[in-house]
Amino acid sequence: MAVTPRTAMTCAPVRCAVQAIAEAIGQLPLHVYERDEDGSKERAADHPAQRVLIDPNDWTAGPEFREQLTRDALLHGNGYAFINRVEGRPVELLRLDPESISVTAHPVTGEPVYSRKDGNVQRIIPRSEILHIRAPGFDGLSGTSPVQQARETIGLALVMEQHAARLFGNGARPSGLITFANTLTPEAAARQKAAWQAAHGGRKSGGTAVLDSGASFQALTMTSTDAQFLDLWNRTVLDIARVFRVPPVLIMDYSRQTWTNAEVGGQQFVTYALARWLAAWEGEVRLKLIAPEDRDTFFAEFILDALVKGDIAVRMEAYSKAIAARILCPNEARAAENRPPYEGGDTFENPNTMTAAPAPKQEAV
Repeated sequence: MAVTPRTAMTCAPVRCAVQAIAEAIGQLPLHVYERDEDGSKERAADHPAQRVLIDPNDWTAGPEFREQLTRDALLHGNGYAFINRVEGRPVELLRLDPESISVTAHPVTGEPVYSRKDGNVQRIIPRSEILHIRAPGFDGLSGTSPVQQARETIGLALVMEQHAARLFGNGARPSGLITFANTLTPEAAARQKAAWQAAHGGRKSGGTAVLDSGASFQALTMTSTDAQFLDLWNRTVLDIARVFRVPPVLIMDYSRQTWTNAEVGGQQFVTYALARWLAAWEGEVRLKLIAPEDRDTFFAEFILDALVKGDIAVRMEAYSKAIAARILCPNEARAAENRPPYEGGDTFENPNTMTAAPAPKQEAV
């Protein structure tokens, strides 16, 4: 079984694991911030890096672009984008085919040297013009494809999926044997087999059979080997989850899912799977899209709040706690929900400990 990025994506657990990480990176907002002298931060909406992260080019939106480069890194080991600059300012990001790029170490400085194969011509690209998202590797220059490192596990899963597809395509498994009282000639046996398969094979299996000529049907039961096939198949699903470091529930394996570990699994996904890729993106944006003289002031950061965007109860509870602890004011929480501010919502007060002002006394008439 030849395992390549394309064939690996035909394996359901691999596709699910890759998309779980890539789609999460794509859906999380990535903003450039400016650090103030007092340690606070504000979004730098006019920074060139911010503009190119929102619209990398005229035909690709920012979320789709980040998802694609992350998917390239997960499948090929490396995701590349060419940084088009005008007067030193980044104005466009263009995805490059990972299979067309090679990375070597400079013989003197040891820094990465990027070359792109264009037909029969190798063109050197300065490292400052390449946005490079890499999977974990061995040389510190390029990433190593998780698909190639786990090709035996993925190949086993592909073989088992194909075997199961062929098995079920022929009526799942031999449900029984048909025996005859008299010996059949090869021609007669072939006719009987063809007639049986035409009447009860494939999608017609499970119907009522009518036997003649002294034939009898003997049912076959599932053996221990069949049960081991299912166990091995489930084991490959878990191994693929381990390769990409995603909880099994993220690849839709609910066999071990309970009410108590559902939230823990989501936190593990953020901590052990996403955090590494978030740091890779933030570091590469700082290194390649922000000028060296601005790196002490400007930086890129993902907003993880989008992960709970679909759970309004969790969001409201988090806002309530943040407002009560005076981390956020009500208007800041409303802005996060794309709602207009209201008068008096800029004060940092704990609504749980505030006492209402006494009502004014009414004068007797």
